[in-house]
Amino acid sequence: MTSILIVDDDQQIAELIEIYLKNEGYIINKAGDGLEALRIMEHTPSDLIILDIMMPNMDGLEFCKQVRKNNHVPILMVSAKVEDMDKIIGLITGADDYMIKPFNPLELTARVKALLRRANYIQSEKSVDVVNVGSLIIDKQSHTVTAEDNVIKLTAREFEILYLLAKHRGRVFASEEIFERVWNEPSEGSNQTVMVHISNLRDKLEAAVPGETIIQTVWGVGYKIEK
Repeated sequence: MTSILIVDDDQQIAELIEIYLKNEGYIINKAGDGLEALRIMEHTPSDLIILDIMMPNMDGLEFCKQVRKNNHVPILMVSAKVEDMDKIIGLITGADDYMIKPFNPLELTARVKALLRRANYIQSEKSVDVVNVGSLIIDKQSHTVTAEDNVIKLTAREFEILYLLAKHRGRVFASEEIFERVWNEPSEGSNQTVMVHISNLRDKLEAAVPGETIIQTVWGVGYKIEK
């Protein structure tokens, strides 16, 4: 099961977060400061950390620096500070996302789910470096696509879209999901952007491998690679 560590010296906030996340089926551990959290992490692995910034003994920024020395667990920072510089410092330190107190617990739960999905996706991507689709060889490590030893020049976004569809062959991806996975941003109003990138990608693939339809459109649903 997924384990989440809440690091916050405000017991009421920590308990409120715990209630909402336990309702989603997550295992919850809590710490009142960075030092206690580090001790917990020595014997209890966490899949995600919700981290306050202002705490006694060891604050959130220092804790984040310590964790990032050897751990890539997703970190969601929460703070009552609203200044832009605090957000920038938090993200530079190694946080993956940032929320301002007071926050809506439902929004926090949604952010947690998004971070966990992204972490699981990145982890799964590491296991497959090369994908073959018809005459195409898609190499994640070198970020290249070749057909009959000829390199197909793609933009970074085009490559990520192709790799996503190829790695999950047969699965239909909606435009919104493609945008969220490739751009790592909310998908509001993203359909046109994805359509343009898919169109350009198809043109390049069809020029390299005439007669092969690599990316298929499932009307009203999204896109897939079937081969």
